[in-house]
Amino acid sequence: MYFFSLDFSTDGKWCYVILWVVPRPISLRVDWERLKKRLVSCCPSMIPAFYLDQLSSSSKQTPLYLLKVFSMDRRGLIHDVAKLLCDLELTIQRLKVMTTPDGKVLDLFFVTDSMNILQTKIGREETCEHLSVVLGECCISCEVEVAGPEYECQQLLSTIPELIAEKLFSCEFSVMEDASKVKEASVMVDNLLSPAHSLLQIQCRDQKGLIYDILRISKDCDIQIAYGRVSSSVNGVRSLELFIQNEDGKKILNNENQSALCSRLKEEMMQPLRVMISNRGPDTELFVANPVELSGRGRPRVVYDVTFALKTLGICIFSAEIGRHSTLDREWEVYRFLLVENRKFPLTSKQAKQDIINKVRRTLMGW
Repeated sequence: MYFFSLDFSTDGKWCYVILWVVPRPISLRVDWERLKKRLVSCCPSMIPAFYLDQLSSSSKQTPLYLLKVFSMDRRGLIHDVAKLLCDLELTIQRLKVMTTPDGKVLDLFFVTDSMNILQTKIGREETCEHLSVVLGECCISCEVEVAGPEYECQQLLSTIPELIAEKLFSCEFSVMEDASKVKEASVMVDNLLSPAHSLLQIQCRDQKGLIYDILRISKDCDIQIAYGRVSSSVNGVRSLELFIQNEDGKKILNNENQSALCSRLKEEMMQPLRVMISNRGPDTELFVANPVELSGRGRPRVVYDVTFALKTLGICIFSAEIGRHSTLDREWEVYRFLLVENRKFPLTSKQAKQDIINKVRRTLMGW
């Protein structure tokens, strides 16, 4: 779904949100009733007793499920599985893909289930049936089970070579694309218009996940948004007006705090994620990294978008995994894909590598 425009307001107790959305692509068939149920499930109940029950249930850790898919290898396999998981609203938390010498693939998807499909045996069996239909004759076996404590406690730290980590997470990380695709963002704070709120004015290039990134940063910085308006895109540029307060419910008057907030927003709107390719011996590895929320959640649908871009280019994935990497100021979610060379994209070519980076990045950004 694509946000055409957005208005929301809150008085500290109630929140009123209006979303103008259109399917993207326009031919997409939307299950509006299911979408409505999903949105309602995300909202706190109006009844106090139910609200307390919801708070107690939300404090429990969401079950982690392990989906094992064993199949013959083919182009676009991981994307086809990721697409089905997205359609079933199963969120991929971790991923491990391994290709065997005899041309078979073992995919391990660690997922969480927002719709409670996998809680029952019937739901798990139906999920496997859907996967078997999608994979066709390539599918050898499919299993879904609750991930054991050995997986729950497993550390996700990614062992990235020091030189690659230094470049990937550098403040000077640059995007080698057309200047027209990466425009300077404008972020300003106005304290004259409202007696109780600071007005945060943002103007930047429209891109996938823009509202998510702004709200994520606001949440991480303990910024409260009382009212917001997101205008429709004009010539590929979005304008946002947010009336905000700090965690004490006051205006942001300190110049240093204003500058830090504007710099953080501008930096992460310009580069909400990092994409690079590096050689691992004779092999070529694609890295995609994005900041993790303070709550521990990663960016949605990254696996879907990256695998879609690679499938479009006709590039196969030999192995893949998701891990975490900590720097001095934040934690990153790191996606690693070991690529298989083909005739169209000889991975020894510098231009081919840049074309892959550009395609993956533009897919992630919705350009």
